[in-house]
Amino acid sequence: MGTEQQFKRITTKALNLLKQKGIKITALTAYDFITAKILDEAGIDLILVGDSLSNVFQGNDTTLPVTMDEMIYHTKAVTKGVSRAMVMVDMPFMSYQLGVDEGFRNAGRIMKETSASGVKLEGGERVAETVRKITEAGIPVMGHIGLTPQSIHVFGSYRERGRDKEEAKEILKDAKILEEAGAFALVLEKIPSSLAKQVTEMVKIPTVGIGAGLYCDGQILVSPDMLGLNVDFHPRFVRYYAHLADVVSNAVKKYIDDVRQTKFPTEEESY
Repeated sequence: MGTEQQFKRITTKALNLLKQKGIKITALTAYDFITAKILDEAGIDLILVGDSLSNVFQGNDTTLPVTMDEMIYHTKAVTKGVSRAMVMVDMPFMSYQLGVDEGFRNAGRIMKETSASGVKLEGGERVAETVRKITEAGIPVMGHIGLTPQSIHVFGSYRERGRDKEEAKEILKDAKILEEAGAFALVLEKIPSSLAKQVTEMVKIPTVGIGAGLYCDGQILVSPDMLGLNVDFHPRFVRYYAHLADVVSNAVKKYIDDVRQTKFPTEEESY
């Protein structure tokens, strides 16, 4: 039985029940109304308005340039297309790194202006107090550990994290700290599947993996990646479920031909 038949609306409680029952959580990103509506009607559990919009929507090399105003703009469009899925929002770079109060204010602003279900923060122990303050105010927070793209200039590359013993130990520690701070779920990005399994078994909250193997409680991908629209980016953890770049390109070429050959519009398509 699909989760769309079990829950009329996905909440933090529903995600916890899915973990307890061993039913995998499904998540994808969306940045606009039409995509969000399609994902929601297809039965996706969680939609993330990711700061990945900086890459796949705005064409930037990193997630760092996207602003609070831009995240709010896109989230408002997404929530209008969703009636069932949980909608989470990435807090963008420098919206919470300046301190607990700044992060708290910005999380509150997102919730007030977008109708989202909660926010997602990158980092472990260093953001724990911010997570605690936000959750104490009744705002659901999703953690994000492993590869954290907002820290790309510290890491120096997008390579897998947690391969060496010390880094793996740090990720395990961060997972526990975030759970204790009140996070309702964790995104685990680009870490060994064995480490993701350890985290998933250690914490009571759901884990959602991206490039973290099969043992997480759920999976998330960036929609333009898995739909085959973003053909310039194909790491091994991305599976193409369609090749929409080819479909769209062929449709546009056919349109161009029809217009130039006066095959469009026809009499029936004219007023």
